[in-house]
Amino acid sequence: MLDPAVRAEAAIRRSTPKAVGVVWTLLIINTLGSTGAKTVIPLPRSVSQLITMGALCAAFLIALALNSKLRVRPSAYLFLLTLLLVLSIVASLNLEGGFGALFRCFRFTLFLSTLWLLTRWWDGGLDLVRQHIRTYGAVLVTVVIGLALSPGNAMPFEYGGRLTGTLWPLTPPQVGQYAAVVIGLTTLLWLGGKLDRRNALIVIVPTFGILLLTHTRTAMLGLVAGTIVALMSQWMSSARARKVFTGLVLGGVFAVAVLGGLLQAWFLRGQSEENFSSLTGRAKVWDALLAAPRTTLEYLFGVGLTDKSYDGLPIDSSWLAVYHEQGFVGIAIVAAFLLVLVVVAVLRPPSPARACAIFLITYCLSASYTEAGLGDASPYLLHLALAASLLVRVPADEPEFLKETA
Repeated sequence: MLDPAVRAEAAIRRSTPKAVGVVWTLLIINTLGSTGAKTVIPLPRSVSQLITMGALCAAFLIALALNSKLRVRPSAYLFLLTLLLVLSIVASLNLEGGFGALFRCFRFTLFLSTLWLLTRWWDGGLDLVRQHIRTYGAVLVTVVIGLALSPGNAMPFEYGGRLTGTLWPLTPPQVGQYAAVVIGLTTLLWLGGKLDRRNALIVIVPTFGILLLTHTRTAMLGLVAGTIVALMSQWMSSARARKVFTGLVLGGVFAVAVLGGLLQAWFLRGQSEENFSSLTGRAKVWDALLAAPRTTLEYLFGVGLTDKSYDGLPIDSSWLAVYHEQGFVGIAIVAAFLLVLVVVAVLRPPSPARACAIFLITYCLSASYTEAGLGDASPYLLHLALAASLLVRVPADEPEFLKETA
């Protein structure tokens, strides 16, 4: 009879069905959104919305076909997200945000249901990480193609000359986020010996160039913070991680000392000191949102799901967006699932999967201050779902039906 530890390790190493990767890709497509820069080929928003929503419906149907017996793993992260969904539905029933709020709840329901169906294959393996990198890498390739076809549209004046998506409408923060996540995960796969140096550099070098062209400060800071925390988590177990961490520290000191002026110019993006200090106008929207009168029920449960804007302007903060849509109860739920992920990540033994999970959690935490997305179906919730899948520990006595592959 096999040793329990060997059985558990064998379960972790088994491959995920290819159809699961297809479902994951469709979920990513759904979270791309339908607004952004002017596309090379005119793409009506109704068409892009049809594509993204169609991708979500297809993802749910494929996941349901794969897991027709509805066998799922327990997940504290998804359980808390389910509570957030219930809260969102209840808050949206007053139709303060119109019927669009109920449609967003329906989308959130499909998104979350698909994730529950996929938990059957959450085993701490790296297959979904590779799918995450490949899919976002393909999205970034479309950005580069758009830049080559129409540089003027790809770096338009209204976005301050920052790189956007023009084959699919993507804003600079979106492109920056995808680039940062691809760089971080690829770096950690290389550090963990799961990817050779040549292939890692083929991905990292051009992707870092894309990140620089987006001038996205949130993505850059999230990448730096996530990578540093992930490397520190491997400090005692990986000599390579210690060397890379030391190299990054020395490289950072050199960059600040020698390239300080260029770094400052990149971060300022030509903005005035007042505009920079107000976080590109975000602070004004935040102040107005916090000063607006609200009923006791709205303080507690919010006004329901919206398009993440207030008075026609984007909120651009996950915490304030959740406060607006799901109230203080929603904030407590979001804080709870983030805390659960952090605690579980700390308790897991060092491994490449744990390092990737820590990177994703840290990135989402750092980006939550100036980007919305923790209270509704979004790339951020998908990043955190990937982190949750990496932190699953497969017990030696796990029921056989969860070990089956489709």
